[in-house]
Amino acid sequence: MSDGFRLGAVIITMGNRPDELNALIESVRNQRGPAVELAVVGNGAPLPSLPAGVRSVELPENLGIPGGRNVGIELFGKDGCDVDAVLFLDDDGLLPNTDSAELLRQAFEADPGLGIVSFRIADPETGVTARRHVPRLRASDPLRSSRVTTFLGGASAVRSKVFAQAGQLPGEFFYAHEETDLAWRALDAGWTIDYRADVVLFHPTTSPARHATYFHNVARNRVWLARRNLPAPLVPLYLGVWFLLTLARRPSGDAFKAWMGGFRAGWREQCGPRKPMRWLTVWRLTRMGRPPII
Repeated sequence: MSDGFRLGAVIITMGNRPDELNALIESVRNQRGPAVELAVVGNGAPLPSLPAGVRSVELPENLGIPGGRNVGIELFGKDGCDVDAVLFLDDDGLLPNTDSAELLRQAFEADPGLGIVSFRIADPETGVTARRHVPRLRASDPLRSSRVTTFLGGASAVRSKVFAQAGQLPGEFFYAHEETDLAWRALDAGWTIDYRADVVLFHPTTSPARHATYFHNVARNRVWLARRNLPAPLVPLYLGVWFLLTLARRPSGDAFKAWMGGFRAGWREQCGPRKPMRWLTVWRLTRMGRPPII
């Protein structure tokens, strides 16, 4: 068993799922091996009573998912330096197995170049993993682990050195595509990302469209993702492909109107610093089956 690799877990909550939050905390505390440090962020909401030893902060306003997680990272010191890797867990999730933390320690210690691990999300009642929860194009077999080019934000672990080298999550995004933004920067810095089917988070199957701003943010942040990270010739290619894919999916009139509003906002509004990835990274993504035009 590994004793030296320190794990911390960040949970953000809107304060509306106290029972689920406490069950998640208990599942983290039940992990075998050295204790996983815990940090809970009340994202514009008061926190319920928490067990002793849990780091916590109540934010006066909702900073969005990436903003809230960034605050949680800092609860473990600058860029999470108090621990070696930070887990991000949704507050209505649950770790059903007690060996998940030890599997993560072993993975990170065995591969010094491993920067991010994406867990398998399974519905607690059916055990089914939705296709959109497998972060690769060939998603038909969710039980197959593999190298990937992005990760699932609420079921993941990121080596703290990644934040120090590539930066934290893009707070401007508020919600949608913030994981891919960090993933591209991590890959450009030379890190790898793994999808691990044996590290499981139970999470109820829900539609991301339940969020009121889903279609707007998906479109706006897709533009921001390209503007921030892609070499200039690829920006119109990437966004053109996604525009056509959106049309092919035939969204409802209201959804498409919100999507178009977000697409326009992506060009008008500030998206944060631009740092185009190297062409070597473009080639690396292409060899992995996910060229950055889709």
